[in-house]
Amino acid sequence: MPGNKAVEYIGPGKVEVRTIDYPVLELRPGPGVPPKNAGRQCPHGVILKVVATNICGSDQHMVRGRTTAPAGLVLGHEITGEVVEKGRDVENIDVGDLVSVPFNIACGRCRMCKQGNTHVCLNVNPERPGGAYGYVDMGGWVGGQAEYVMSPYADWNLLKFPDKDQAMEKILDLAMLADIFPTGYHGCYTAGVTSGSTVYIAGAGPVGLAAACAAYLLGASVAIVGDMNTQRLEQARSFGCETADLTEDATLAEQIEQILGVPEVDAAVDCVGFEAKGRRGDDGPTEQPATVLNSIMEVTRPAGKLGIPGLYVTDDPGASDEAARHGSLSIRIGQGWAKAHQFATGQCPVMRYNRGLMDAILHDRVQIAKAVNATVIPLDEAPNAYEDFDRGEAKKFVLDPHGMLTGKTA
Repeated sequence: MPGNKAVEYIGPGKVEVRTIDYPVLELRPGPGVPPKNAGRQCPHGVILKVVATNICGSDQHMVRGRTTAPAGLVLGHEITGEVVEKGRDVENIDVGDLVSVPFNIACGRCRMCKQGNTHVCLNVNPERPGGAYGYVDMGGWVGGQAEYVMSPYADWNLLKFPDKDQAMEKILDLAMLADIFPTGYHGCYTAGVTSGSTVYIAGAGPVGLAAACAAYLLGASVAIVGDMNTQRLEQARSFGCETADLTEDATLAEQIEQILGVPEVDAAVDCVGFEAKGRRGDDGPTEQPATVLNSIMEVTRPAGKLGIPGLYVTDDPGASDEAARHGSLSIRIGQGWAKAHQFATGQCPVMRYNRGLMDAILHDRVQIAKAVNATVIPLDEAPNAYEDFDRGEAKKFVLDPHGMLTGKTA
């Protein structure tokens, strides 16, 4: 068997590229694998040669030590790959197929999957609803920031690109289908963004930029992106977004009024999550995990909707107070109730959106890689990329384990 280099979480602030076992059609015991999942046979799975695998802000939460992720966890849940081996029960996916892998691992058989709620599959994780690759508390499935990875329930989970050569021409855009683009789209869709909508998007990181791109695809008249990072705000402006600089003295509502003429929007999307920071402090921005949720309630019109794809966790060992360590935040729910807001939370059920978004990419209706500034790097440079991402680089890092993306640009 060939080797299999992969990105491992070593401890807070540290990842390394190490050689791990070549995958088999079995979930072997390892870091983060629940005992009831260890040894699970996957004749319904495939082995993928990873063509592209992205670094996600959700990975960064773990790397910062803000979750209970164990040392040795192989990271990575944004995977695009070529099938090199298939299990005996796989019928509709063949060796040689180029596929997008939803970050949600779903069985296709349980009640939730049959209702389209693949983000909370009941069968892939014995400890809680929902599974994912390379993520804490999500079933222990080995991550895809690697040269090769196993993907279970292949017929159900994998999205096959219809034309391999065409797909490789647009591979950086299609690499965003595993998570970031559907997640941004999900945030806007569940917030009710439609033709003519005005929408505020909290956070100009990759998911926020993907949400802004999705907002325009859905027909928004104005997408306003808020952040404290000037480089990321500049990236948002590069494809037509308005921006709110949250380091300025003007409040968010005042900046929205300067743009729209009124201090409110039709819809809002939280693309920040639990590591949110307040706008100002004596020593600069301070962590205030509920600040984004409270601010989007403030600026969304009555009867508006709030999409919340930003990550919130049940256990945060690095939180600033005891309540937040257990996911309890000081949310002004009375404000949201009084304004009759609707909230949509949880991970994105990628399979709801990825086929339609694939077609939009293939037919030149959207350029998501350019919007998020997709930047290709070798797998070996992943540790440096994590550091750059943590410093706020306005880039979506795409790892290239086999050199198949060389020369590709957003």
